[in-house]
Amino acid sequence: QVQLVESGGGLVQPGGSLRLSCAASGTISSIGTMGWYRQAPGRERELVATITNGEVTNYADSVKGRFTISRDNAKYTVYLQMNSLKPEDTAVYYCNAEIFSWDLTYPEVWGQGTLVTVSS
Repeated sequence: QVQLVESGGGLVQPGGSLRLSCAASGTISSIGTMGWYRQAPGRERELVATITNGEVTNYADSVKGRFTISRDNAKYTVYLQMNSLKPEDTAVYYCNAEIFSWDLTYPEVWGQGTLVTVSS
């Protein structure tokens, strides 16, 4: 069994910053691509950013230049640094990862989500 646990969400004013963390745990031999997705009320879940195990990154156009994704492979953790936050960034943020557990592969592991609210 493997799982992802997010942390770092909360309430922030427009223009502020937050840093999300997502740690994987369980019987893990390696982790492939990790990513962050978000879902705002009444909207579908959308990609925010991904990072491969070679640290190649990809961002949604709406967050380019404001958000930075990074990972610490030794800690099985992915981060999302969010700067210049806007009210439209308000959403539940979910972590996703492809996790390898020796002879097993978990291609789509999701965290439980962490709420980010941007409001004055």
